[in-house]
Formats: sequence, structure tokens, C-alpha cells
Amino acid sequence: MHTDSIVCNFKTKQKEDQDMSISKTRQRLVDVARQLFAKNGLENTTMNDIAMLSGKGRRTLYTYFKSKDEIYYAVIESELERLSDKLDEVATRKIRPQEKIIELIYTHLSMIRETVVRNGNLRAEFFRNIWMVEKVRKRFDDAEIELFRKVYTEGKEDGEFDIDNIELVADITHYCIKGLEVPYIYGRIAHGMKEEDTKPQVAKVVYGALGKLNK
Repeated sequence: MHTDSIVCNFKTKQKEDQDMSISKTRQRLVDVARQLFAKNGLENTTMNDIAMLSGKGRRTLYTYFKSKDEIYYAVIESELERLSDKLDEVATRKIRPQEKIIELIYTHLSMIRETVVRNGNLRAEFFRNIWMVEKVRKRFDDAEIELFRKVYTEGKEDGEFDIDNIELVADITHYCIKGLEVPYIYGRIAHGMKEEDTKPQVAKVVYGALGKLNK
């Protein structure tokens, strides 16, 4: 019985090591693809370019990704995961719900802009192939809406927000922020103003819409 347990533990450890190796290889391919897409653009990057720069070879690349579109989707997912992790971090901060909402809004917009800017020639693809981006980001959108629901629930329970329908308000908040992404990236909103100057104004708009209760 003891021997069976040792064998079982050994196989489990082998499986964990194998899964970790697969994960690292896949992430390496995604990272290299992102760098090439950012430098040369999607159209001017080939699967062979990605295989060569990654040092993994074409056979390995095609084991993980069947086409360039598939690895492009993976690049977008990876970028959205960075944004999602940052939003999760904000959502867990020990600050008042009303402050948390503002931080989530600014974090979303600033991270989206950072993502697009740091990807150089790939950024054109984010806008030209917006339908592809939308297809990939649905899971992220759903997760962000859920974050807003949690914060609004917390704020309502604390008496900071006067909200009748939390689900609806969370949906509206998400899609309003999403609509601001492109003008924010291009600097068409609050041009020349610093974040500390815009936050109080944004807070007034947000709190007014949320029906913040006066104590």
C-alpha cells in the first residue's frame, strides 16, 4: 500500500512537471509572437518567423497553434490577462467602494492604453480587426462586469450607493468605460490634464449616477 502511494505521488509530480513545461513553452511562443507582431505587424509576421525566434521549431509551434490567427488570439488573451490581474488587485484593496470604483475605471483605461502603446505595429490590428478582439475579450468583459457587481453590492450594503438594480448598473458601467477606450488611448479626453485633476470630476459624475447616499 505504501509502495502504491509512492508510485502515485511520483506520477502526479511527473504530470505537474509536464504541465508546467507545456505552459512555459506555450507562453514562450506567445511572448515571441507578440514581440514580432508589435515590431513588424500581423501581416508581415510568419509562423516561420515565430518558430525561428522562439528557438522551438515549426513542429513545436504547430503543436500548440494551428494558424497565425490562433496565436494572435492567444496574444490578445495574454494581454487581457495582464489587465484582468490588475483589476483583481484593485478590487481586493482595503478602500471604500466609492474609491474602488474610480480606481477600477482609471486602471482599466490606463492599462488598455499601455497595452496598445507597448505593442507598436500591432496596435493597428487592435482597431482594424476589432471583431477578432471582441471575440477573444468576451471572457474578460464578463469577469470585469462581475467585479463591478461585487463592488456595487459592497457599496450598497455599506450605504454608500443607492442602487436598485446592481446587475444593470454594472453592465452600464462596463460598456461606458469600454466606449471611452479609443478616445482615451488617442488622448482626446482631458487632453493635457493630469490624473489627479480629472479624478474629482470623474468621481462627481460617477457618484451622481450611482445615487450616492449622503450621510
